[in-house]
Amino acid sequence: MRRIFMAILALTMATAMMAGNFVKVKNGRFVRGGKPYYYVGANFWYGAVLGSEGSGGNRARLRRELDEMQRLGIDNLRILVGADGLPGVEDKIEPVLQSRPGVYNDSILAGLDYLLTEMSKRKMVAVLYLTNSWEWSGGYGAYLEWADEGPALIPRRDGYGAYTKFASKFASNQKAHLMFYDHIRFILSRTNRYSGLKYVDDPTIMSWQICNEPRAFSKEALPEFEKWLSEATAIVRSLDKNHLISLGSEGAFGCERDYGVFERICADKNVDYCNVHIWPYNWQWARKTHLKEDLEASFKYTQEYIDSHLAICNRLNKPLVLEEFGYPRDGFSFSLKSTTKARDAYYKYVLNAVAENAAKGGLLVGCNFWGWGGYAKPRHERWQAGDDFTSDPAHEPQGFYSVYVSDKSTLKIIQKEAKRMSEIK
Repeated sequence: MRRIFMAILALTMATAMMAGNFVKVKNGRFVRGGKPYYYVGANFWYGAVLGSEGSGGNRARLRRELDEMQRLGIDNLRILVGADGLPGVEDKIEPVLQSRPGVYNDSILAGLDYLLTEMSKRKMVAVLYLTNSWEWSGGYGAYLEWADEGPALIPRRDGYGAYTKFASKFASNQKAHLMFYDHIRFILSRTNRYSGLKYVDDPTIMSWQICNEPRAFSKEALPEFEKWLSEATAIVRSLDKNHLISLGSEGAFGCERDYGVFERICADKNVDYCNVHIWPYNWQWARKTHLKEDLEASFKYTQEYIDSHLAICNRLNKPLVLEEFGYPRDGFSFSLKSTTKARDAYYKYVLNAVAENAAKGGLLVGCNFWGWGGYAKPRHERWQAGDDFTSDPAHEPQGFYSVYVSDKSTLKIIQKEAKRMSEIK
């Protein structure tokens, strides 16, 4: 009886200790292990693929990448759970996780298990997004194709307008939603084969994120878009009481520039914190031929965008994370050998803005730069199967926004600000 009692006591204590390590929200800020949690993190979308032992996998590189990020003080990684749809599609990453509804690549699942296990050893946490509004991992397009809406369109091939018109069907397509909800149930019901932990019990996961940059893609689709996000977050919450839930939104830019929509989707009772993304070049704040000259304008618009969303977060009393931002390399080059003076200036501005707000007790409590290229050595301007993964997905030039280990000046800024954020009380 004593042995049984001691075993039960040990299990209870272990469970209590583990529960204390989950990232939580308290009074509008993150708490981890009973202490305030502020961070500079990275986007590392390909982590689960790198962790596999199949095509695209490279566990030695994965461990090396995690070690280097840990050295820099990066402990928060935003990661794609997996790509959707058949392989061999232009501008889409491979290998895919879910080739058809409910048909999964076990190698990628093992890769996600391995990634989480290695991150746990380094006291890192993951934000895992479950699908994507863009073509580079299937996402909306794959689900619409499975729902008999015709072949998925590719913006670079078929035109951006044609893609957005096609993708706008997702907001109201119940058949596509139901398949996505099944995907949520499948992933959240997993048990990690290496750690033995159920995903819902693993504090290495900080947040389940519904989608990378969810969009309605038309003003007419906004009401159904809001309804879909609310349904998805409710399903996640019904399956998992331990982890935070976030949306992956760009902010107003992802809501047809409607701040009211952003406020409503973030006000949902199952949404624990808010996200924004900021892209000065993509949003035409900076020109490719004037990246240095347009820095001041980029600073101005960046601060205005942050402030507009912070005002909403203050009303909701929910934290805000700037979970994507980037700036091109000098001369709009994609070469690892190019300088990064303009990008460094933008990183310095953004990271300082986040740290200053956090230090003053504001609700902007973390950020994830886009993105970690690490030790990758791109072989082609456009990614091809067999090439190293960088932070630039297959639809973008390799080197566009990647931060490599050779980018010493950028890494120095990241390391300094990561340390600064970790010391905020």
